[in-house]
Amino acid sequence: MSNPQPMPQNQRYDHDPAGGGPQPYGRGGDGSAVRRTALIIHTVADIAAAFLGLWILLYLLEANQGNVFVGFVEGVADGLAWWSQDIFTMDTDGLRVLLNYGLPAVIYLLIGHGIAARVRRV
Repeated sequence: MSNPQPMPQNQRYDHDPAGGGPQPYGRGGDGSAVRRTALIIHTVADIAAAFLGLWILLYLLEANQGNVFVGFVEGVADGLAWWSQDIFTMDTDGLRVLLNYGLPAVIYLLIGHGIAARVRRV
């Protein structure tokens, strides 16, 4: 048995979540730039919070302050938490570091994820 019609060509497509059916890849209106922007904002907030959390962990575990990696993490965390230094001034160093670096980590997560969610809705 032979089929006289040629086989259709496969095309790349993105499914339109609005229900408009498949659309050719790369066409405007699919919101990929918006999703990408929201993902970047979300990722930057996560990375900032990760550095702050890593510094808290290294400090509480008494990591070697002379180590290059520990110094790098401390420098990045200090840069990210410059505005929150000495908000809490308790005698216990571990609790002081936890609160002074944990507060900006939580704020960066809340603000970053909130902005990303808002961008996705646009």
